[in-house]
Amino acid sequence: MLELRNVSKVVGGKTHLSDISLKLEHGTLNVLLGPTLAGKTSLMRIMAGLDVPTSGSLWFDGQDITGVPVQKRSVAMVYQQFINYPAFTVYENIASPMRVAGIDSATIDREVRKTAELLKLTPYLDRTPLNLSGGQQQRTALARAIVKNAKLVLLDEPLANLDYKLREELRAELPKLFAASGAIFVYATTEPSEALLLGGNTATLSEGRITQFGQTIDVFRQPADLITAQTFADPPLNIITIEKKEDLFHLPGDITFAVPADWRGMEDGSYVLGFQPHHLSFGPSEKDLFAMRAKVIASEITGSESYIHLAFANTRWAMLAHGIHELNAGEIVELTLDPRHLMIFDASGKSVTPRQKLAA
Repeated sequence: MLELRNVSKVVGGKTHLSDISLKLEHGTLNVLLGPTLAGKTSLMRIMAGLDVPTSGSLWFDGQDITGVPVQKRSVAMVYQQFINYPAFTVYENIASPMRVAGIDSATIDREVRKTAELLKLTPYLDRTPLNLSGGQQQRTALARAIVKNAKLVLLDEPLANLDYKLREELRAELPKLFAASGAIFVYATTEPSEALLLGGNTATLSEGRITQFGQTIDVFRQPADLITAQTFADPPLNIITIEKKEDLFHLPGDITFAVPADWRGMEDGSYVLGFQPHHLSFGPSEKDLFAMRAKVIASEITGSESYIHLAFANTRWAMLAHGIHELNAGEIVELTLDPRHLMIFDASGKSVTPRQKLAA
């Protein structure tokens, strides 16, 4: 187990990481999800031993490794900005950590070729990095990390430079690879969709803090607070301030909805209502659905989906709809929202879950 205990990092008076505590088990895939400058790379560098925390400590399998340099740790790391040995062939780049470890030639050859096949590098084994595309060089760096057989593997947006098809293939294959190795894998990404595809566990980061950690699907479906919900939404989460008064939700523009049964135990007051863009639908309301009218700001057709920008009660929303919907700016559309998909947050930003509502 890799355990971080109250880890903070301050550089030049600026806090990069603040009071982070995590426990990562062997054989698990752990995603660090957050926007640029959330602290993902800073956290991985401390995990690797490239940096030392300003306060707090790191423990690996019961031993304090806080001051242990990277050279004395069983760790492999791949950055978005790939690093390879320019004078080595692809084969030798992949084989290099095994040669340093003194592994026999037959085993090295088997592992290099198996990993090269997985990463679609077999035709390029005799080339040097300067004769590869950027994506091929990134795959070479990734292959070297895989064959190193390290106890901790850190992947900092490793698929960002790959083409779409290969990225999708590797997203499907990597979790299987991780599970079989017994190592602790940490994978940083800015993309909520990538975290969901990879599965495993996810830690959401915002401004150097971990806002939630747990099984990826649970963090997505049951965010602990508004910041976590916004971190795990792409397109951005739709939000609006509402008032609960007895059995009604009051929205701006004198719009009211009956409070669904799960929320009737909430105290009256002001809340933030949130929902994902794909949970909005077109059409007149059916039973138990919230109905509303919104003005189209713009629409974008992206293949089999349409991304629609909307104005509702002085608030901008986004809608992600299946199919092609050619809408004109200024057009009024009827929308419905299933209340089962609502997220509600109190004045402090904390999520109000159905369990809390019913127990209130």
